Amino acid sequence: MIVDLGINSARPAHPNEVDRRRIERALKSRERYRYVSASITAVGGGYLVESPCCSRNIDFQGGLIEVALLHHDSASACWQVFRKDHKQCVWKLHSTHRRLAAVTDLLNADPEREFWQ
Repeated sequence: MIVDLGINSARPAHPNEVDRRRIERALKSRERYRYVSASITAVGGGYLVESPCCSRNIDFQGGLIEVALLHHDSASACWQVFRKDHKQCVWKLHSTHRRLAAVTDLLNADPEREFWQ
């Protein structure tokens, strides 16, 4: 008798609730927009990071803006980090990382204000 435990199923590893919460927790120590809560939403293959626009640079009314898109490439087992080009309304590949912790470290520091605008 063979029992399928679902270990090798075609179900993708991301998004999942554990990593979504891990990202949410990690982003609480960011250097920019610390006084607002970032929203982490599961999307196909990864996570969307959004936040109210406190600087008013992108949304004059301070509405919710897209900060980063994190995509896990299962073929390479790497995280692709995209930043939003709000002027052109497109996502641009920023960098690729092996570990999720490296991704959250990047988003937390953001010295060039490429994400938290």
